[in-house]
Amino acid sequence: MITVAVDAMGGDNAPYPEIAGSVLAAKELGVRVILTGPPAVVRAELAKLANPSLPVEIAAASEVITMHDHPAQAFRRKKDSTVHVAARLVRDGKADAMVSAGNTGAVMTVARFTLGTLPSVDRMALAAPFPNARGGVSVLLDVGANVDSKPEHLEQFAIMGEIYYRATFGSRKPRVGLLSIGEEQIKGNELTRAVHERLKGTDLEFVGNVEGGDIFSGKVDVIVCDGFVGNIALKVCEGLALQIFFLLKKSIRSSLASQLGFLFSRSALRGLRKRIDYTEYGGAPLLGLRGVCVIGHGRSNAKAIMNAIRVAAGLSRARTNEKIERGLSAVAAGA
Repeated sequence: MITVAVDAMGGDNAPYPEIAGSVLAAKELGVRVILTGPPAVVRAELAKLANPSLPVEIAAASEVITMHDHPAQAFRRKKDSTVHVAARLVRDGKADAMVSAGNTGAVMTVARFTLGTLPSVDRMALAAPFPNARGGVSVLLDVGANVDSKPEHLEQFAIMGEIYYRATFGSRKPRVGLLSIGEEQIKGNELTRAVHERLKGTDLEFVGNVEGGDIFSGKVDVIVCDGFVGNIALKVCEGLALQIFFLLKKSIRSSLASQLGFLFSRSALRGLRKRIDYTEYGGAPLLGLRGVCVIGHGRSNAKAIMNAIRVAAGLSRARTNEKIERGLSAVAAGA
């Protein structure tokens, strides 16, 4: 049975969503969950939600890293934090993966220095899934693990992203694109032009440059960019999705005719909402580590936490890190 360590105190509304999501995962996914947090707090919530026979356990952690804590300072000063305890469970082989909806920078820092990176990895990358127009999923990386990257880092991101996509979504040969300001090879800045040259020389199914609209078009499966650009793209997409639904609700309430029209289109709109709802995708895996780490949105609800656990368990089950290590080692050997 796959074991996932879950930071019980990480999210904006913790601990309820983390604990409820963990209980759902234990019931529906057949995984064992270890919740890290103050035992009295976690036990009180569990008593309201869980059947004692479910494989949900508690690992004591006396400190919590808040969203306002500086990542490096939190790493050094809060050694008994819920994130540290979860990472140590993975490092020590007591859990196969970890999930946290906490301070992203702190989670990345703790995971990086507790678990370490794979031998051939220069930089970690956060990979975010997006629904696309073809009914599938496209993955954008890096969405924030690094704000400054070199061409060789983005080449590694592409390789890790392609392996992650194959392991998670089943495609034999995912199409890889480089996010730029135009499809032509000459378009972009010095970084993207250098990365384009490097990706052309790989065995990846590299289709060339893609533009921002292709994040959703389904033209490619894996979209590569540096973390500065990727994080901005991610936040724009999140904000746009929220704004669309806000404007849609406002429009529906504006007249009786609109409300009647909504009754006939309710099913389609619910389907659309499900497709673009971040809770369906769980979280973003932090690729390149010596262990599986999935970072959820701070606003994650119980469903999002359950799906983050699903992602983490799937990556562990597929031995994704071993595949990434082999893939990058092969590239390094051929360099």
